[in-house]
Amino acid sequence: MTGEIPKSPPRRPLTLRDVSEASGVSEMTVSRVLRNRGDVSAATRQKVKTAAKELGYVPNKIAGALASQRVNLVAVIIPSLSNMVFPEVMTGISEVLDETPLQPVVGVTNYRPEREEKVLYEMLSWRPSGVIIAGLEHSDAAKAMLRTAGIPVVEIMDTDGEAIDAVVGISHRRAGRKTAEAILKAGFRRIGFLGTKMPLDHRARKRFEGFTEALAKAGIEIADQEFYEGGSALLKGREMTQVMLERTPDIDFLYYSNDMIGAGGLLYCLEKGLDVPGQIGLAGFNGVELLDGLPCKLATMDACRAEIGREAARIIAERAKADGDDGGGERITLSPKLEPGDTLKRR
Repeated sequence: MTGEIPKSPPRRPLTLRDVSEASGVSEMTVSRVLRNRGDVSAATRQKVKTAAKELGYVPNKIAGALASQRVNLVAVIIPSLSNMVFPEVMTGISEVLDETPLQPVVGVTNYRPEREEKVLYEMLSWRPSGVIIAGLEHSDAAKAMLRTAGIPVVEIMDTDGEAIDAVVGISHRRAGRKTAEAILKAGFRRIGFLGTKMPLDHRARKRFEGFTEALAKAGIEIADQEFYEGGSALLKGREMTQVMLERTPDIDFLYYSNDMIGAGGLLYCLEKGLDVPGQIGLAGFNGVELLDGLPCKLATMDACRAEIGREAARIIAERAKADGDDGGGERITLSPKLEPGDTLKRR
């Protein structure tokens, strides 16, 4: 795509006429194709569907007299409910929206772009008052739908990149750099990285990039790395830690892309009688409170989850109240703090 990307969605949502003009067929034919009714040739059907997808057109499921209005729903699209990060984000969103007529409705993408497209398409067809969506990376089709929805869009969790409209989150590259600097300051030099597979988790990838950049600045390379996909994070943390320590026994620090696999790694190290952090240090990411009951506290960085939810919901609520007259392009970057716990600073 070329040309300037608008900083905020257009005021007017797309209509059948827009698809008709783009595809070169009548509005009636467009309607038949999009409702999957009537006798329309395969070539015409494909032409209409291609035009609609490229435009980002989403049919309006609100019938009759309500067709020109919005409903008091806020579409919240997140990658996972099993990841402990997102329930806290939802808590923050609910805290703010509970004081308004707006109600959050959740869609889960499982970190899959094609699933995100489907969820977004269905949610936008009900004409919500706003969208809160995790991440800045979306397919071209999803971006087109968001840009032409005509409603406030807030991308959350990450501020390392260009936003479609508003954005609330943290810089994951900066978070990775800050963690690496703290590890180096504590005297560790043989550092291993354990995390999720990067193509599925853009924010983990950015933390890894910031982390390795800071190490490289100090003349240090990652000594070893291990990645996983799916399954129990706690168990995977144990398994990956065992594999890495057997493969590279002289490692003196393990940096995990999230707290849950970090907790698994910590339990493995304690079970094996390793001196933490005298012999080996560990750190995770997310600041998950559930892990406070471990035998020793894992070093971590709070990702400002509840605050992200609150700020995103506040933007939606304020712009919905203003009825779209002003606003757009808000950018809120929060600053997470590193908590050294018991596993980072050598005694």
